[in-house]
Amino acid sequence: MEDLQLPSIDYGALLPMLILFGAACVGILIEVFTPRRSRNPIQLTLGFLAVTAAFVAVIVQHSTRKITIGGAVAVDGPTVFLQGAILVLGLVSLMLIGERSVERGGPFVSQAAITVGSQKDLKQAGDQPGMTEVYPLTLFALGGMMLFVAANDLLTMFIALEVFSLPLYLLCALARRRRLLSQEAALKYFLLGSYASAFFLFGVALVYGFSGGISLSQVHAAVVDPQRSQILLYAGLAMIAIGLLFKAALAPFHVWTPDVYQGAPTPITALMAACTKVAAFGALLRILYVAFDGVRWDFQPVLGAIAVLTMLVGAILAVTQTDMKRLLAYSSVANAGYLLVGVLALNEEGLSGTMFYLVAYGFSVLAAFGMVTLVRDADGEATHLARWAGLGRKSPLFAATFTFILLAFAGIPLTSGFTSKFAVFGAAVEGGQTWLVIVGVVTSMLLAFPYLRVVVMLWLSEPGESTPTVSIPGFLTSAALVIGVAATFALGVMPAPLIDLTRDAAQFVR
Repeated sequence: MEDLQLPSIDYGALLPMLILFGAACVGILIEVFTPRRSRNPIQLTLGFLAVTAAFVAVIVQHSTRKITIGGAVAVDGPTVFLQGAILVLGLVSLMLIGERSVERGGPFVSQAAITVGSQKDLKQAGDQPGMTEVYPLTLFALGGMMLFVAANDLLTMFIALEVFSLPLYLLCALARRRRLLSQEAALKYFLLGSYASAFFLFGVALVYGFSGGISLSQVHAAVVDPQRSQILLYAGLAMIAIGLLFKAALAPFHVWTPDVYQGAPTPITALMAACTKVAAFGALLRILYVAFDGVRWDFQPVLGAIAVLTMLVGAILAVTQTDMKRLLAYSSVANAGYLLVGVLALNEEGLSGTMFYLVAYGFSVLAAFGMVTLVRDADGEATHLARWAGLGRKSPLFAATFTFILLAFAGIPLTSGFTSKFAVFGAAVEGGQTWLVIVGVVTSMLLAFPYLRVVVMLWLSEPGESTPTVSIPGFLTSAALVIGVAATFALGVMPAPLIDLTRDAAQFVR
């Protein structure tokens, strides 16, 4: 009898993900065995240590180029870079999640199962400490995102998709205030996300029928030398794309974005806007560049049309918004379109520019949502745009900082927004996608209008009786804002180090 040969496993390459999953499991044990009021500092410290240790492990593995676990996980340049980006942005997100001084008890509900509007619900909204289960859930989500960008076969990618999606569905429902809106957002996200996951899984089945395997190298070989009907290939690619486009918030699969961004606790919205986008586009890059590169002439026009639709929908609907979180949601949709322009360059410059854009946008959007948490009244966050009128007179430092972030979103020079758009648009022109760049430039000018409208409201309007106050940020929120604003400025004036890093990392392994 022959010995069973198990696939070799490089635990060093898997160490960053193992650290996060292990810390998340420890966090669950802490929830069980420690007193409720002492959990928050323990869980927050554990989260910081786990993310930092995982980042150190990524740095140690920065030169590793290998495929492990029987071909299920690929550790290459894009994997290492994107995992590092997820961890850095996740660390800043943890700062916003862990803040407890801006709102008494924190932004999260104490007991999610209590009936909305009941006396117990009103009491816990007032002074009870927020639930700390958010920390292990966040670590599970970050670990799933890291596996998602490293997945080298379609089944592993699907498992990673579910691992980071399920915690996010729960986290969206845990807002301390506006509980019904938060629960509605979570339900919409769960239902639509389940449909997207089902499409992805059906696509995997069809691609398996076409290629006879689920690893990306097998799919690539089958695409180059097809032995079965290509109907299976194109139908499978379309269904897999639906699942990935949903997570990336690309039109017409973006409809969940404004409702979920508005209803979720703002720190969770920041986590999704920064880290989930990195994970979604990391997986999309691997799928298109590694598995389906042989049919680029077939999917390029279709995804190009989706990029145009996304940029137009995001820019036009952002103009009509009256809520700050929904405005930032449609801004996120438009930026997903710009990212897809870089992806469709289908060259190393496009891969490099897309990774740079993901990091630059991640820092800016974390700073933006961090500042949203500070504008408050007696009922919590005041996100209606009309309430922000005159805040520049009441809090000039806040208004100046938020103005800088909005200018970065608009792509003004000396900000990371300009540098990142230049990177993806330049790559697209080199890749023969000039028509997408033209649409991108036009929609960027259109999208500047809602940003500038907010700037005018901040500085040129008189504050009224209903104008909210700007809370003094706690240490964690202050640190997150300093990091986000500093990165937005630094990547605008000195982008070369990060650009060089992305160029060194812009090479997949098969």
